[in-house]
Amino acid sequence: MQKHLEVDLQYHLQIKPGDVGRYVILPGDPKRCAKIAKYFDDAKLIADSREYVTYTGYLDGEKVSVTSTGIGGPSASIALEELVKCGADTFIRVGTCGGMALDVMGGDIVVATGSIRMEGTTKEYAPIEYPAVPDFNVATALVQAAKNCGFPFHTGVVQSKDSFYGQHSPETKPVGYELLNKWDAWLKMGCKASEMESAALFIVASYLGVRAGATFLAVANQEREKAGLSNPTEHDTEAAIKVGVEALRILIAQDREKKA
Repeated sequence: MQKHLEVDLQYHLQIKPGDVGRYVILPGDPKRCAKIAKYFDDAKLIADSREYVTYTGYLDGEKVSVTSTGIGGPSASIALEELVKCGADTFIRVGTCGGMALDVMGGDIVVATGSIRMEGTTKEYAPIEYPAVPDFNVATALVQAAKNCGFPFHTGVVQSKDSFYGQHSPETKPVGYELLNKWDAWLKMGCKASEMESAALFIVASYLGVRAGATFLAVANQEREKAGLSNPTEHDTEAAIKVGVEALRILIAQDREKKA
């Protein structure tokens, strides 16, 4: 029987109950999964379907997984829905972002405390008045993890968008007037960074009653460049991965203590 015809196999991720742990790290890039899985014990490739690559192994004796989500809210929401159906309940997004606040430098870590819903996926889950916020315990675990790792980090609201080029060349778009005005509003409100998935993950997690948080590597900061400030660029996601893995360790220990 072909794999895609197996009973209980999720349509997009091609996984089934038992394939993943309750704790899952969610990068966007499928190629980042193997890099993250190296932090697990006895990691094995479970599935490779479309933009979704899944490895499962163990961390401090607990079954854990990593699943890529691709780019943007629609594919991220699909991954979350199907992972929850297979038994996962705690998620950490490990990705990249562009800095917005002037104190965010390329190479810094950003931990999201909320996300601006400037995308379309969440509108099909919740009214726009409902905030996109991470689980408090996951967010605080990420903050503690960044401290433990000794990396420079920031906490605050991030912007989730659907159009990468709507951010980077808004003046070329027919609705550039709206994009530019809203970007200015986000800056005035102290938004830390821009990315493309956290709003969807936070809203879908709230709807499903599971835990989610997000941490990012700031690749660069276009606002620093505009202001004539130094604007280092960093593409190595190792620091963000280490923060995500350390946060999982903290959550695993906390959950075990609650059971004791």
